[in-house]
Amino acid sequence: MKKIAIIGLGYVGLPLAVEFGKKKISTIGFDINKKRIDELNKNIDFTLEVSKEDLSEAKDVIYTYNPVELQQANIFIVTVPTPINEFKQPDLSPLISASKLVGNYISKDDIVIYESTVFPGCTEEICVPILESVSDLKFNKDFFCGYSPERINPGDKERRVHNIVKITSGSTIDTANVVDDLYNTIVTVGTHKASSIKVAEAAKVIENTQRDLNIAFVNELSMIFDKMDINTNEVLEAAGTKWNFLPFKPGLVGGHCIGVDPYYLTHKAQSLGYNPEVILAGRRINDEMGSKIVKKYIKRLLQSKADINNSKTLILGFTFKENCPDIRNTRVIDIYNELKEFGVEADIYDPIANTKEIEKEYQIEVKSENINNYKGIILAVAHNEFLDYDWKTLAKNKIIFDVKNILDKGITIDSL
Repeated sequence: MKKIAIIGLGYVGLPLAVEFGKKKISTIGFDINKKRIDELNKNIDFTLEVSKEDLSEAKDVIYTYNPVELQQANIFIVTVPTPINEFKQPDLSPLISASKLVGNYISKDDIVIYESTVFPGCTEEICVPILESVSDLKFNKDFFCGYSPERINPGDKERRVHNIVKITSGSTIDTANVVDDLYNTIVTVGTHKASSIKVAEAAKVIENTQRDLNIAFVNELSMIFDKMDINTNEVLEAAGTKWNFLPFKPGLVGGHCIGVDPYYLTHKAQSLGYNPEVILAGRRINDEMGSKIVKKYIKRLLQSKADINNSKTLILGFTFKENCPDIRNTRVIDIYNELKEFGVEADIYDPIANTKEIEKEYQIEVKSENINNYKGIILAVAHNEFLDYDWKTLAKNKIIFDVKNILDKGITIDSL
């Protein structure tokens, strides 16, 4: 009888646990954060990914921060974050800690499945040796591994775990079949069984690298067209009339995936002696966008004869994407820091983000005044609340920079 333990109950692990729980599969949801567990036991999800109704419906899930509970499981699914460090190198510490934890509780014939985004080879080269060392069990003899990359899109209420095609893989043919069958119990649109764990790892890491490069392309276009006094959005609309033109838009690239995953691939490539020029060029362009936005905004302030030191600015939105409270790797911080470099006082308002988390993670006091007290507004994130503002009136006496290109064309604004 299958008993699943999911290690890490964030944006990936919790929806997964709930889906298994709905199918009456006995599931242990484990997280080291006691506060998180206490909230989940009250049917509260601060990520807003899972509703109270869904949490209530998943009656076969128990939530715990006590690792001893893991000894009941025979399938372990690791869904911990895989961030980058300050040097833009993979930070595998959460993955290593999770592997050590699981190693303490796996038994003969158990399966450990990883969902965290990694570079090709990471599962078998980094995680498996840890599992072997801690458990004293032999890989592919006593225990087995699988890899099934997460495809969660935070804030997306349409594409969920059950209706996104799932890539699966296993360290042996039999394990691959077990892993594939397991996910097919919750995924209604089917799975794609990869030929190996490395293929599945590589498939995941290039998904977001491809998006990163496409956005870098249109970001570079926006810089070129700005020098030519051409509206980038209008160019993209015109080009978009061709059937095979890809609808990417310029902007900030942050979050836990697109702005992070390419560095896992480039790290592995460089370790093999290959310098991935195109991927790193795209990363450089996207990482510079906060600075480019602020410089264009400052230029507009100067053109309006505004006193830079007295042009208080309001940044609307701090999360990495619209209608989602996730602040991981948000590039709005680049806008804030660049404004400070220019001596511009800036406040932040975000109706969805947890202000205490922002203050803890970025050492910023989140505050805002009446919107009329600001000389300029930078619309950084397209939260639904912001769409209801009276932008036509605000644009009459304020400088407005629309990072997301979502405001009506009839309003006098600046954008990428």
